[in-house]
Amino acid sequence: MASITFKGNPITLLGNEVKIGDQAPDFTVLANDLTPVSLSDSKGSVRLISVVPSLDTGVCDAQTRRFNEEASGLDNVKVLTISADLPFAQKRWCGANGIDNVQTLSDHRDFSFAEAYGVHMKELRLLARAIFVVDSNDIITYVEYVSEGTTHPNYDEAIEAAKAVK
Repeated sequence: MASITFKGNPITLLGNEVKIGDQAPDFTVLANDLTPVSLSDSKGSVRLISVVPSLDTGVCDAQTRRFNEEASGLDNVKVLTISADLPFAQKRWCGANGIDNVQTLSDHRDFSFAEAYGVHMKELRLLARAIFVVDSNDIITYVEYVSEGTTHPNYDEAIEAAKAVK
């Protein structure tokens, strides 16, 4: 299992760690209008999944803004940002910040995504910062579990990984 810290403190990750080459596990999260969304809803597209603890924090805000900016230059790539924030808070945050190229999704209800991808931070009941790229056939082609939850992921590597997938 990935080993991470949050503000220097060790964190227990619950769920199943995924690896490059794995079949991407399906999950059900909520869109900002409370409709259920699953991985299979975007089958046939490449997905860059950006996972953040909370949109209302500095690094998560910057991460979501960066992928929102990059999304318009990614052909046939859907950018999903998943957090444990309530859907209403995600909608408010996106509206206040002009975020319209990524889809924000909430895993607050049952941690379906967090458990399927091994990003459930037990001690905080938040999602650990991570990036996943899933190809159009639902195979995981890129994985980054960020080792310290308060630091940035490798944006350039993740974007290049998404561009390289067909």
